[in-house]
Amino acid sequence: MIMTEQKKYDEIIKMLKGYKKVFLVGCGSCATTAKTGGIDQVKELAEKLKKDGKEIVGYTVVDSTCDERLCRKNLSGFKNELDQSEVFLVLSCGSGVQTIAGLVGKATFPALNSMFLAKIERVGKYYEMCLTCGDCQLDKTGGICLITRCPKNTLNGPCGGSENGKCEVNQENDCAWALIEERLKQINKVEQISEFQPVKDWTSAIKPRKVLS
Repeated sequence: MIMTEQKKYDEIIKMLKGYKKVFLVGCGSCATTAKTGGIDQVKELAEKLKKDGKEIVGYTVVDSTCDERLCRKNLSGFKNELDQSEVFLVLSCGSGVQTIAGLVGKATFPALNSMFLAKIERVGKYYEMCLTCGDCQLDKTGGICLITRCPKNTLNGPCGGSENGKCEVNQENDCAWALIEERLKQINKVEQISEFQPVKDWTSAIKPRKVLS
């Protein structure tokens, strides 16, 4: 899932300066799971904005705001509200904000910050696991991503600063190479740890990317 966090309310109010009539859009997928942009958070933000003099023309939660088809279908039921609205405030990742912006043709602002692609351990515990680099090498590292989990991106063994299995940059984190060694031992592939890895080719990560089929 894409992990998000709510923007500070003061920042949201600053964005909305000069606008009176607001329409809110939440996301029923990632942002609902993260409890940053589901129906409860949409209603809570709407009430705050009302107290600050904003007119909430309407609100909705799209099943997945990054899916243009779902957004188009959902918003088609709010024609009058969309016509009245001066600005759209979207509680989703940046992809969802841009999807809504492309459909409504009016000022569209983010109420959330996009953080990272996360693994869910349980509600309230989310971990960054993948940078979507476009060239997955997890077969060489026991299913543990060095590009994401090592802040130094060392591809051929740990740096000289890791100690007792902890990362030098942030000692609250486990050293990615220590985790890789442990995992490779577990799956009887420890010899892979000594295989030389060339400098990473970032060509596949050149942005913006797209898939057309």
